[in-house]
Amino acid sequence: MESATSVQEQVKEKYGSAARAAAQSGSVQACCDPGLRCCDPITTNLYDAEQTGIIPEKAVRASLGCGNPTALIDLRPGETVLDLGSGGGIDVLLSAKRVGPTGKAYGLDMTDDMLALARENQKQADVTNIEFLKGEIESIPLPDNSVDVIISNCVINLSTDKDRVLREAFSVLKPGGRFAVSDVVVRGSVPEEVRKSMLLWVGCIAGALEESGYTAKLINAGFEDASVEPTCVYNVEDARQFLTEAGVDVDTIAPQVNEKFFSAFIRASKPKAACCQPGCCTPVIAGAKE
Repeated sequence: MESATSVQEQVKEKYGSAARAAAQSGSVQACCDPGLRCCDPITTNLYDAEQTGIIPEKAVRASLGCGNPTALIDLRPGETVLDLGSGGGIDVLLSAKRVGPTGKAYGLDMTDDMLALARENQKQADVTNIEFLKGEIESIPLPDNSVDVIISNCVINLSTDKDRVLREAFSVLKPGGRFAVSDVVVRGSVPEEVRKSMLLWVGCIAGALEESGYTAKLINAGFEDASVEPTCVYNVEDARQFLTEAGVDVDTIAPQVNEKFFSAFIRASKPKAACCQPGCCTPVIAGAKE
């Protein structure tokens, strides 16, 4: 099993390469590189024309997500939104417009090239209620109880310490805050060697969580009302070419893989009950920050 450091370096290189491609040529060279994700059906057509028409083209081209969390969450004027693994900034830009000038949208990313691209996209879009932060989703550089909504687009699956990511998310959310992310999820058991090939196809280096395991981790972190809603179920035929080139006998593994991997919208909320005093919620999220 690869170490957390090794996985993190692979993620940095993967998304740094995508950012450089988008910045230099206006396109992401993802289709032919198994270190990135395939173009279809995962990363294309996630945003409608109305959304892509109000943000820079490079922000759209640098998007390597598996869903559109901004389309599935009710963002209100004046709210503060945090995007975990914000990449080229597409979801941050869309969120900033929806929360309006009295609101704020943060983007958190650990990749310098993505942050540079996101800030350039912000400049081109002329949106001022945005701040891009450098950091890791396992250690969010924002105060506790400071964010109304957390979004993310196919990034949490890349972390090797998802429990810590969810504890951090719980920590920075205000009481009653909402967790609303797109992610790749697995339904049921899949042989490890098959799972590895499929996750390479969908671009998930560290691995996707099993459906019931995702909700269990959210509850363990302190969230309530956790749910997983499939948005795009992947058929083994979608991955046939990639898997065949990787030396996998697709017809043999089909019954073990077909429609078991899917993009999903994961929702949860932080309990509304206010703390009696600052820091009193700490025992619930012990170990979240180091």
